[in-house]
Amino acid sequence: MIVVAGESLIDLVPAGTPDPLAPLLPRPGGGPYNTAVALGRLGADVAFCSRVSTDAFGDALIARLRAAGVATGLVQRGPEPTTLAVASVGPDGSARYGFYVEGTADRLFTLPERLPDGVRAVAFGTCSLALEPGASAYEALLRRSARAGLLTLLDPNIRPGLLPDPDGYRARFAGWLPAVSLLKLSEEDARWLGGSPAEWLARGPAAVVLTRGAAGLTVFTRRGEVSVPAVPVAVVDTIGAGDTVNAALLHGLGDRTSAELGGLGAEEWRALLGRAARAAAVTCTRAGAEPPYPAELAG
Repeated sequence: MIVVAGESLIDLVPAGTPDPLAPLLPRPGGGPYNTAVALGRLGADVAFCSRVSTDAFGDALIARLRAAGVATGLVQRGPEPTTLAVASVGPDGSARYGFYVEGTADRLFTLPERLPDGVRAVAFGTCSLALEPGASAYEALLRRSARAGLLTLLDPNIRPGLLPDPDGYRARFAGWLPAVSLLKLSEEDARWLGGSPAEWLARGPAAVVLTRGAAGLTVFTRRGEVSVPAVPVAVVDTIGAGDTVNAALLHGLGDRTSAELGGLGAEEWRALLGRAARAAAVTCTRAGAEPPYPAELAG
């Protein structure tokens, strides 16, 4: 089983017009949530670990998880409202967000006593590791999972507007790396964090996957680096594309352990990254975070 730990929220997405006062359409979202849904659609045995509101948005988020085949037994529920993210989509399909996070349910996540038997990997990222008090609980789960020998994936998915102390966050990020097996981040994240793949590898991860938009994906390991091109498509928006990459990588790694990750060869990485690129491309052809099903990744 793969456990995805982190926030869910509602993306408010413009209804196809550049007018800043155009109607906004509510879409299920949140980096970890999208990753869990994408894994479920790909057929993985996956569970979502989070805290979700009992309001109508929260019920809709839970219903979508279940429709994708994602187990919800690790989801905590609370009466606080659901986090909202207002998205603005640029001419190239890239998305920026403004967040409404004060007093929301997902910030009050508490460390679960244990994860189910059979968990092989745990994924973390985005707002959940930035917003206290829940951030410390997710961090504790990350460290506990690493000590247990589980494969851990971290996608920081930086949202600068949520980080009033950038240097403090960068220090925390560096402190997480010894507990991370696979670090996945975008070029924008890398620039904001101010590090390099070589520096991050030296701190602990067995592999660093860098997403480069239309330029494709690159993995860095202690054995070298491998790149694959992006799959050219007509981009509607990029919402959920990076989360889909997370899911495709975790699904493609199968039962490989954290210890085995560093031993993968160039051709194995090329196949993994190629499938992740195809999956992300499908997501980019649809509005909002709508990851693909296996039949859409043939070829």
